[in-house]
Amino acid sequence: MPEADGTRKSDGAGAPEVRVSTPPAITADPTEKRDINEVERTATLEDGYLDEKDKQPDYSRMDKEVGKYASDKRVEISEEKSNELRRLIDRRVLVVMVCTYFLQAIDKGTMSFASIMGIVDDTGLVGQQYSWLTSCIYIAILIVEYPQNYIISRVPIGKYLSFMIIGWGTVLACHAACKNFTGLVVVRTLLGIFESACQPAFLVLGAMWYRREEQASRVTYWYMMNGGQQIVGGLLAYCFTLIKTGPLKNWQWLFLTYGIISVFFGFFVLWWLPDSPMRAKCFTEEQKHLMVERVRDNQTGLQNKKWKKEHVVDAFKDPQTYGYAMIALCTTLPTSGLGAFANIIIKNFGFTTLQTQLLAMVLGVVIIIVLLSSVWMANKWNQNLIVMAAWVIPSYVGTILLMTLPDDTKAQSIGLLICYYMTLSFWSAATLNLTMISRNVGGQTKKGVVIAVHFVCWSAGNTIGPQVFLSNDGPRYFTAFATHIGCYTALVLTIGALRWYLASENKRRDAMAEAGVREARDEKMIHAFDDLTDRENPNFRYVF
Repeated sequence: MPEADGTRKSDGAGAPEVRVSTPPAITADPTEKRDINEVERTATLEDGYLDEKDKQPDYSRMDKEVGKYASDKRVEISEEKSNELRRLIDRRVLVVMVCTYFLQAIDKGTMSFASIMGIVDDTGLVGQQYSWLTSCIYIAILIVEYPQNYIISRVPIGKYLSFMIIGWGTVLACHAACKNFTGLVVVRTLLGIFESACQPAFLVLGAMWYRREEQASRVTYWYMMNGGQQIVGGLLAYCFTLIKTGPLKNWQWLFLTYGIISVFFGFFVLWWLPDSPMRAKCFTEEQKHLMVERVRDNQTGLQNKKWKKEHVVDAFKDPQTYGYAMIALCTTLPTSGLGAFANIIIKNFGFTTLQTQLLAMVLGVVIIIVLLSSVWMANKWNQNLIVMAAWVIPSYVGTILLMTLPDDTKAQSIGLLICYYMTLSFWSAATLNLTMISRNVGGQTKKGVVIAVHFVCWSAGNTIGPQVFLSNDGPRYFTAFATHIGCYTALVLTIGALRWYLASENKRRDAMAEAGVREARDEKMIHAFDDLTDRENPNFRYVF
């Protein structure tokens, strides 16, 4: 039995003395825990439905760094203190994610802006070659996504992300030196390899630093930079279009400038972003301890560098994996084509080059409104999948009108432009899908596999998307928009099936808890850091 001073004595078998987890005030240094492999795993029976083996975390499964800061049982943190910690995390982590994704989005968007600034003629692009300059990025991501996720789960994530940002900035600047299709394919492929780390790293960072209820808004904040880059990128592209003289063409200045900015930002990330709550030198020991504890009830784990074969098997047996992957495919196939051909489509409505660059800013505002309103609705009604399905309806309407309305007058051209803006409402599904992966998948190896499968399909959709915009099908691209309608239909069907599955799983686990199954009603969440998958942990409940 524990002594009055809060320590548990050795039983004489060589086990060291262990300090029992401290209360929320954190009067003891949490780093005083011994090596978790040596911890004596006896327990008192404080809960009627938990026996001895359930009263302590499974230290053999827990990451050693996490074990130094995680308490043996749940630590209650006040809402005021939790909000204070979240603000500290936002300043260190969210700022980096938002700025990084903005740079990545604007770096990818440069090709769309350059398409009407002369790059097609200057480099001699013909036929489908322009489309392949977008597809080759995602073919590269498709190939490297699995090893990329493997690396991300095993290296200091802050340092690795900074290295990849510096790499893609360097490659982006090299676009300015390209003279033909071959050179552009090389740099675009390298750009895809370096940028492939961004979104997977963000999902890992989100699950590591934020509570489940905070993750949806954080993903939306960085994902809506797709709209932000349209606003800022459209304005900057307008400015670069005004360059008519000098040693470089205006599109070359565009790539060179964005590339240099990205390189400098990469070095900033190296200095500013912590690798994990446990390694964050910018926070006190007490703050690090509480930052670990505040994500306990996520039950998706925090960090574990051990590769587990059983997690891989679990991932491929889980219907969730294929649901999230299908949603990724059905959203990115339309997105990539609409993104690559946005300015070409808008210009074909009868607008000038400068007008088109400025109208891209309106497109960005539309994207931000869609993403913010959808996450607000999902949080307000706690209905992620229903909100995703509802936001597909405007995409249906806008796409059908684009295919059927004539384009004979200025008023009709403006109407078609509005219809084009409407087609992008399905982007809310892409954002909420990412938040569900980070909140619903437990176990670090399994999470890495699910993220890899998701981004393989994400890459496949982005690869195919520009190819359905056939050069001989312009300017209305009926084949492409008909394909998009098929994607919307498949998306709605997938959302319905996924919602049924997750709801059924929650009902089954609730029934287990009501029947007295102790593992399904552990309010103290003792095994939250044991690196269990969501299917191994009956106490886990899904968000849908």
